[in-house]
Amino acid sequence: MQNEGGVITELYTPKKCLATNRLITSNDHAFVQIDVGHLDENDMYNGHCSTFALCGFVCAQGDADSVLDHIWQKKKVEARKQ
Repeated sequence: MQNEGGVITELYTPKKCLATNRLITSNDHAFVQIDVGHLDENDMYNGHCSTFALCGFVCAQGDADSVLDHIWQKKKVEARKQ
């Protein structure tokens, strides 16, 4: 929900797990959201970041590291094509 000024006033914004494509509910207290910053040609942070959200199920199975590595490799390839 947004107010007249365009500011989001919701207390909870739904997120989707990148590994399982499931909606992360508000009672999933084991989910993680990781923001990875982007660098420019001089290896300085340029103000942009990629956000990765993983549900608690993936973290409980111990697959979070491999899933995050796989997703990040795909993201790097997409960034190089641009």
